[in-house]
Amino acid sequence: MKTVRTRIAPSPTGYPHIGTIYQALFDYAYAKKNGGKFIIRIEDTDRTRFVEDAEDKIYQALDWFGISEDESPRKGGEYGPYRQSERLKIYQKYASVLIEQGQAYYCFCSKERLEEMRVLQQKEGKPPMYDKYCRNLKKANVEKFLKENKAYVVRLMVPKNQTIKIRDEIRGEILFDSNVVDDQVLLKADGYPTYHLAVVVDDHLMKISHIVRGEEWLSSAPKHFLLYDYFGWEKPLFIHTPILRNPDKSKFSKRQGHTNVSWYQEQGYIPEAILNYLALMGWSHPAGIDIFSLDEFIGEVELNKLSPVGPIFDLRKLEWMNGEYIRKNPLSAVESRIYDFFHGRYSKQEIGESLPLIQDRLKRLTQWEELTDFFRARPTNYEETPDKNILKELIPILRDCGWQKEKMEEKIRNTAQKLNIKAGQAFMALRDAITGKKATPPILETMIVLGKEESFARLEEALKISA
Repeated sequence: MKTVRTRIAPSPTGYPHIGTIYQALFDYAYAKKNGGKFIIRIEDTDRTRFVEDAEDKIYQALDWFGISEDESPRKGGEYGPYRQSERLKIYQKYASVLIEQGQAYYCFCSKERLEEMRVLQQKEGKPPMYDKYCRNLKKANVEKFLKENKAYVVRLMVPKNQTIKIRDEIRGEILFDSNVVDDQVLLKADGYPTYHLAVVVDDHLMKISHIVRGEEWLSSAPKHFLLYDYFGWEKPLFIHTPILRNPDKSKFSKRQGHTNVSWYQEQGYIPEAILNYLALMGWSHPAGIDIFSLDEFIGEVELNKLSPVGPIFDLRKLEWMNGEYIRKNPLSAVESRIYDFFHGRYSKQEIGESLPLIQDRLKRLTQWEELTDFFRARPTNYEETPDKNILKELIPILRDCGWQKEKMEEKIRNTAQKLNIKAGQAFMALRDAITGKKATPPILETMIVLGKEESFARLEEALKISA
């Protein structure tokens, strides 16, 4: 078996998308399982949409997820350069090879002619395709235009009246009628390649063995298969992953704010939980379990076991899974994550004291601040007005019972019995007064963390307000 080499090839035209991480996860895991290499190639040939710091953001995102590459522009490697903008002469060379072999041709059509052609096709209800006008130019005319330095693009010469067979490792063999496959532009007028030429040339020269990419590229596969055949190159295995969908079945697209990796970071998601959830998008663990580590995924993943059905990306389920990760992590690890998440705004001591009381309620790191705000400030509003009659009975008793949970609980229950009320009412009166909230961590543990002085200051204040 040849060395497994997988890659992602993001474009620096925007910030990292969760769909890119989805692709990268399967590429990374399969390469690691088989002792191979995971590569990043930057497809930066679209200069009109280039974003200056997008490449750095891609690396930062992958590092955050712990799925860093083996070869890339930042790490180097024997098959570089790994930015397409630094490989222009390579693409121009292979475009020339195709022209010499009669498998590509110069197209001199102006933008105006192409626009007129499209308008006419729309009126006639035809699919938008190049009409092959320049494909039939005489050799003398081509040479004349070249001498005159007339602007041109290079187009792929798609054979007529043939069936183009492609193979996808998930879907099997798929047939395409060559008459509906466009004579794709391979090299643009500015000397930059289109995706279709660059991806085939780069994947071959970088010895990519498995191409994992989104289902939306299936329609381009016949053009790519033709190019492999024209060059006489062995094809890698193709795996077109299903499109991620929202719960309403719409496409999970960049236009939605929660597709950007930065959104998940800002919302307090844990990278391991996100990877675990993404692994379940179209793939199932052989043991039927939902929670598993990246190493476990690497040990089990098989690319041809992916389902072609577009999986539903449900934020509610991800939030549940994120909460499971928070609960199964040691307190010290969660404490460090919260400390880092809030950039040291809160001390580790403050986080460490409150965390045991709320860890089982956390679903995202950002919620720590919401769930513990009453530790940092006395309530100014009360969701439920504290019961002054109960408080008047409890305050002197709690002052004299010591500051130990068991003794406090015993005194509170005895007082409730004396007042002929349920113990829960007594605890609720304390919760209302101490926190101002109906739902909080256990109130006695909360009071112990706050300390005796602060707790009684709040009780006395609540008694005045409720009087």
